[in-house]
Amino acid sequence: MPQTLSSRAPRSAAVGAVVATALAAGLLAASSSAASADAVRIHDIQGTTRISPLAGQQVTDVSGLVTGVRGYGSKGFWIQSAARDADQDPATSEAVFVFTGSAPLTVRPGDAVRVSGTVGEYVPGGAASGNQSLTQITRPTVTVESSGNALPAPVTLDAKSVPAAYAPAGDPAQGGSINALPLKPRSYALDLYESLEGMNVRVASSRVVGATDAYNELWVTVKKHENANRRGGTVYGSYGAQNGGRLQIQQLAPVSERPFPKANVGDVLRGGAEGPLDFNQFGGYTLVARELGTVTDKGLTREKTRRQARGELAVATYNVENLDPTDPQEKFDALAGAVVSNLSSPDIVALEEIQDDNGAKNDGTVSAEATLKKFTDAVVAAGGPRYAWRSVDPENNKDGGEPGGNIRQVFLFNPERVSFTDRAPGDATTPTEVVRQGKQAALSHSPGRIDPGNAAWADSRKPLAGEFVFRGRTVFVIANHFGSKGGDEGLPSHHQPPVRSSEAKRLQQAQAVNGFVKDLRAVRRDADVVVLGDINDFEFSATTRALEDGGALRSAFRSLPRSERYSYVYQGNSQVLDQILTSPGVGGDFGYDSVHINAEFAEQNSDHDPQVLRFRP
Repeated sequence: MPQTLSSRAPRSAAVGAVVATALAAGLLAASSSAASADAVRIHDIQGTTRISPLAGQQVTDVSGLVTGVRGYGSKGFWIQSAARDADQDPATSEAVFVFTGSAPLTVRPGDAVRVSGTVGEYVPGGAASGNQSLTQITRPTVTVESSGNALPAPVTLDAKSVPAAYAPAGDPAQGGSINALPLKPRSYALDLYESLEGMNVRVASSRVVGATDAYNELWVTVKKHENANRRGGTVYGSYGAQNGGRLQIQQLAPVSERPFPKANVGDVLRGGAEGPLDFNQFGGYTLVARELGTVTDKGLTREKTRRQARGELAVATYNVENLDPTDPQEKFDALAGAVVSNLSSPDIVALEEIQDDNGAKNDGTVSAEATLKKFTDAVVAAGGPRYAWRSVDPENNKDGGEPGGNIRQVFLFNPERVSFTDRAPGDATTPTEVVRQGKQAALSHSPGRIDPGNAAWADSRKPLAGEFVFRGRTVFVIANHFGSKGGDEGLPSHHQPPVRSSEAKRLQQAQAVNGFVKDLRAVRRDADVVVLGDINDFEFSATTRALEDGGALRSAFRSLPRSERYSYVYQGNSQVLDQILTSPGVGGDFGYDSVHINAEFAEQNSDHDPQVLRFRP
């Protein structure tokens, strides 16, 4: 006997927003009348664009085979047409997600079902995220016709089937959206994935390009030669090369039932994965594995940079990810050990994300003396030098980051190798200026903040400038932590190219720092200036070009081969966020190293890789 079950879950507001947009674009009719049960198949629901032509309408007795059941997050199950019901159009998916809104109905993979409900478009993360939408059937009534049926054969995703081009250009008449464009799955990777939305897909044994994260996800590539580097990653080297072979992997079974494999970049997911192709908020197209292979460890090791020579000054930057005294001693020891062993105890270390003495407790505390003592003590315990430090405490809750944490940049320096020139240390709101001392450039406040009243630094970290002396030569170091990419649209956005709204603020910040460097060089043309930190932008970005404007600076990343230009791994793309830039006075005879010790690993002490520059002032 057929079993009939029902679920009455309301549609989200995002569904209504997408439907309204689709109506305005002429993608679907305004009628909300019920679609004919005899005529409607899953490919009719999916259509040949990203928006269902039946969005907002009722459908009745849509038949399909259950290919996967999800009992967490957005709860529901996927159904796919039997081969006899499929059309021959490669642009139309033959599967759809059935959103139950509560614990999934008692269906299993292999059940043949008939589903009635409302067709909707759900935008993971909400319409403001810019994400593409997921076509689904909501408020379903489900009838199970039979069980134990063979699942549809998976569509294999590989280097041949996934196009080299990532996405079509958006339609200017639709604000740059690709929603209304006919899908061209043989031309664009995003169109191929959309044409397979919800379908049973498979990847064979594949290289891991994004390590297992805290949410039990990893990234693989089905294009092993796509911008690959020697450590197994896929390098993101321009806005036009988004690496469409990347795919996020999750699993259907909760980790309480089946542990998710731990993998580092370069490892191999042996046996690959098979399951429905989903679209989610944090990564876009995702293979939700019903069947998941095992990880073969390829032995990725954490890098160590060489020690600086006697006449070389070593300057480093390291984002230590919200470090405060409430963190376990193990984190302090690991970070400090990396400074000593992996970075070879640089002479100057600019730290980002040093929090105040009680971390996220929001009680007005701004001092970070306890944080820095605990860290520098850990460096000594690891066999490193007794670093001294300089910084400027921020105003409470004025620099962004975790509320109450008051993150800031800090200079550590080894007083046995380099000295710091203290000049009337500035405070949170007093700018340091470039002054002339004879024929030399100097800072009015050292340490001091650059232009802290500039609107570019509102709710963001202000640059920290300081004067150092190495072997009789003055070196100006400016430590930065530019505004984050929060609010930017992801690469699989329905806007192509995606909207990078956060870039406007970083552009202003870069212009402010560039102007300060030009002021230094106006006093002394050959001044040694090092600008470094978490720039939160790529070496090819407008932010970096603004820092380099007029020849004031040059990103040291340009001295590395393209395959080595990365400090961070995001959604399977190895990319640059942390940078060191140098003035012409530093010259071109320097050594630069992006020291890969975190970003490629499942076990991380920070999510950033530190950077080291060595030169002879």
